[in-house]
Amino acid sequence: MTRSFTVTYDYLCPFARIANETIVEALRDGAPWDVEFKAFSLAQSHVEEGDPDVWDRAVGAPGTRGVRALQWSMAVRERFPDRFLDYHVRLFNARHSEAADVDDEDVLRAVAEAAGVDAGVVAETVAGGTPMKQLAEEHRELVDGWEVFGVPTFIDGDEAVFVRLMERHVVSDVERVLDMLEWSRLNEFKRTRIPR
Repeated sequence: MTRSFTVTYDYLCPFARIANETIVEALRDGAPWDVEFKAFSLAQSHVEEGDPDVWDRAVGAPGTRGVRALQWSMAVRERFPDRFLDYHVRLFNARHSEAADVDDEDVLRAVAEAAGVDAGVVAETVAGGTPMKQLAEEHRELVDGWEVFGVPTFIDGDEAVFVRLMERHVVSDVERVLDMLEWSRLNEFKRTRIPR
């Protein structure tokens, strides 16, 4: 039986990398999941009340860290859906393994080309403004619908949980999170210190 769920991401977060990368690996290994990957802007979640939203600022302006990467990923997701998973993982790796600046268009172009995506088409799509509008819509939908405040958040129906998995490549951890989504009598389970 196929299990459908959503997971949020922002390339700035190492915990988003762990969850998203592991989900992609499981999908490639045949996991019976139908996954929707939704962008959530950590920059927007830190906007002070009364300040302009990140999508109302020029990309690259103060307070828009990570927004360009999200726009590029959304353009890839819409224009090259068969290449999205590869692009998605490569961009997380560029940020967290190579310490690349994911706000640098040259980095985004290189990742796109490595993933078999036409970077020119993606850049043109981003310049057209549609990915920024989609980012605003997705982010607001996540906040208004499930009160999402960070990444990664797993969503299944009405249930949403923010999770910090500690190890990469452990599919059973993701499976456990999915099973726990149904256990709604537990609201918070947080360690007082990071396990060693």
